[in-house]
Amino acid sequence: MPHRAEIIAITPLTHNVRAYRLGRPKGYTFAAGQATEAALDIEGWRDKKRPFTFTGLAQDADLEFTIKSYNDHEGVTHRLGQMQVGDALLLDDAWETLPYKGPGCFIAGGAGITPFLAILRQLQLEGGLAGNRLIFSNSAARDIILRDELEAMAGLELVLTVTDDDAPGVLHQRIDKDFLKTHAGGPGQNFYLCGPDPMTKALQEALVGLGADTDRVFIAD
Repeated sequence: MPHRAEIIAITPLTHNVRAYRLGRPKGYTFAAGQATEAALDIEGWRDKKRPFTFTGLAQDADLEFTIKSYNDHEGVTHRLGQMQVGDALLLDDAWETLPYKGPGCFIAGGAGITPFLAILRQLQLEGGLAGNRLIFSNSAARDIILRDELEAMAGLELVLTVTDDDAPGVLHQRIDKDFLKTHAGGPGQNFYLCGPDPMTKALQEALVGLGADTDRVFIAD
C-alpha cells in the first residue's frame, strides 16, 4: 500500500529544479542511494508513478527529493512543479538504485546528480569524502544543482563542466575519453555513473576502453 507523504517545504534550487521536503510516514525507511516510485496524490495522477531518489539523509526526521521539472510536456514533473505545501505524494517502499562500494569517481549529467547527493552527504557527515571525486556536467552554469554545497564539501574533488556556455570557474568541455583521461583519475577505481542513457553508455564504454574493470563501473538504475 502506498505511503502518503505531505509536502511541508519547497525550495527552488535552479530555474527548473526544486527540493521537496515531505513529512516522513510512520515507519518509513530508506538508505543513501535508494529511490522510490512516487505518484501525485491528485485525482487523475495517482496511477502515474515515477522513480525519484531520496536526497536527504536516512536519519533525517523528514524526507527530501530534489526534482527537475520537465516543462516541455504535461507530465508528472511539470504537474509536481505546480504543487504547493500541503499537497501530498504517494510513495512505494524504497529500493536500491546505486550501491556505494567505496571511494571512486562519480560522474553525473544534469539531474543525474540526484542519486549521488544522499551518498555524498552521508559520507560528509561521517568524514569519509576523501578519495572521492565528482565530475558534474551541465548545459550551462545556471543548471548546476547545489553548486555551493558541492564546492563546500571538504575532501571531495569536484570537477564542474558545461557544454553550452563559457562561464567563469567551470570547464567548457564535453566528457569524452580524453576528458576522462585528464580528470577522472586512474582506471583502477570505482566509477559511479548517472545521467541520460546515451551519456552513461558512452561513458561506460570510454572507461572500459581506458582500462576500468566492468565490475567496478556502476550505473544508477
